[in-house]
Amino acid sequence: DHKATARAVRAAVQDGVPGVTLRAQDRRGVWTTTAGVGDLRTERPRSPRDRYRVGSITKTFVATVLLQLEAEGRLSLDDTVDSWLPGLVTGNGHDGTRITLRQLLNHTSGIFNYTADEDFARTYFLKDGFFEHRYDTLEPEELVRVATSHEPDFAPGAGWNYSNTNYVLAGLVIEKATGRPYGEEIRRRVLAPLHLTGTSVPGTRTGVPGPSSRAYGKLTLDGGGPVHDVTRLNPSMAFSAGEMISDSKDLGRFYRALLTGRLLPKKQLNEMTDTVAVDATHGYGLGLMSTELSCGVTVWGHGGGIHGSTSEAVTTRDGHHSLAFNFNGDWSGDTEAVIEGEYCGD
Repeated sequence: DHKATARAVRAAVQDGVPGVTLRAQDRRGVWTTTAGVGDLRTERPRSPRDRYRVGSITKTFVATVLLQLEAEGRLSLDDTVDSWLPGLVTGNGHDGTRITLRQLLNHTSGIFNYTADEDFARTYFLKDGFFEHRYDTLEPEELVRVATSHEPDFAPGAGWNYSNTNYVLAGLVIEKATGRPYGEEIRRRVLAPLHLTGTSVPGTRTGVPGPSSRAYGKLTLDGGGPVHDVTRLNPSMAFSAGEMISDSKDLGRFYRALLTGRLLPKKQLNEMTDTVAVDATHGYGLGLMSTELSCGVTVWGHGGGIHGSTSEAVTTRDGHHSLAFNFNGDWSGDTEAVIEGEYCGD
């Protein structure tokens, strides 16, 4: 009856999230709900059809394309990064000749996460820097150089750490292997076949296509202070680690198609769902995370955060029960409670 989900959505708004849009689909049909507002100035409500920045949910699309290329024999996940991007991953102990494409996709490469660089964060995530640099175009190679200015987190394969740099490199490998922009490959191979008309890879486009809501952030380290409208930005700062835009209907369709084998052969889907343990309840495969919920249900999908936008999209392994939702604020709200509410109820 989705009552627990609805309560969790309302609780997120009470916690400070400006607005929520959510869509669930199971054997009984489709259920949507919204809460709060899509525009703090006009108090316009959020819409079930809202498009929004999905942040790191982009990673599942990127991993899907790389696995399709593997299935076609155009690359191997055991290839080294250096064999595709010679000389790019080097310096301060980083060595692309020792890192495989698989280690990029499951975050066991040890490559430093460029968004954890203090100067980068100050320039693009905090108030003064963001408003000065929000429209900058960054080249992906620049993002990699930020990462390699630090030492690796660990030797390749010796640990697990979430690093956006891994997926910037994965996007560049797609481009090298195909001769086309990675976003074009996502459009050709995933968006067009599944008719995901609400989903896009914006490149340097600064707006979010309608229908959409405004996006809000505090732009502080502690999540305090006034709220700022951060809707417009140049998403090249995220590139293939997190620049995509979608809506809840498309995300549900994408993950259902992926988990039921419509996008990958069985061998590649098995590789994607072969997880590294992150903690007691989470595992990370190839661009895909598994979460064991309190009631014993396991869901598969990914979350994503980017300025003013927090998103989650998950489905059961059989694809029969999917959920996708977005908060148009990035400083509060409990996404895990929403997922728990939908799959575990009261």
